[in-house]
Amino acid sequence: MKFKSISIIDKLGRNVILRNAEVSDADDLIKYLKITTSETPFLTRESDEVVLTHEQEEHFIKRSINAERELILVATIDGKHIGNCSLMGIGSYKRYAHRGDISIALYKEFCGIGIGKKMMLKVLELAKEIGYEQVELEVITDNKAAITLYKQLGFEKYGSFPHNVKYANGKYADADWMMKKL
Repeated sequence: MKFKSISIIDKLGRNVILRNAEVSDADDLIKYLKITTSETPFLTRESDEVVLTHEQEEHFIKRSINAERELILVATIDGKHIGNCSLMGIGSYKRYAHRGDISIALYKEFCGIGIGKKMMLKVLELAKEIGYEQVELEVITDNKAAITLYKQLGFEKYGSFPHNVKYANGKYADADWMMKKL
C-alpha cells in the first residue's frame, strides 16, 4: 500500500516523520532488525538469525508497497530510521480477509515517548479504512509496557501460547494473543 507521509510530534517535542518503507530503506531495515533483536527479548528471533540479504529485503519492501492491504510504516527523526510498524494480512484465503496482523518495534532509545502509540493509531485507522474488521498481534507475556499500550488502544487478550519462544539460554517465554475489533 502506498501511504502519504505525515509528521507527528513525540513527547520530547521532536518532529517524527511516518512514511512508507522505500526500497532505499533495505539496508537500514536489516540493520534495525539486527539491533532491535539484540536490545530486547520480546521479538521473535535472535540477532544472529537476521540473515536477510539486501535483495531479499528490497523484494519484501516492493511487495508491501504493491500490495493493496499491506504496509510497512517507517518512523524517522532527522532522516534517521527509528522504528517501524507493519500491517499484513493473516493469509491469502477469503475466510481470513477480515483479519490483519500488526507488529511494531522501535529502537530502545525511542520507546516510551509516544511514537509507538501514534504509529499504532495510524495503522489501526488505515486497517479499518482498507477493510480489515479485526487486527491481531502476539506479545510476549512479560512485555508489560507493550501490553499496557495495546490495552489502551482497545486490544483484548483472547489466548495464550505457553512456551511460545525458547531463548538461546534455554529459557522459555509465553505469549499472549491479542485482538481488536475495528
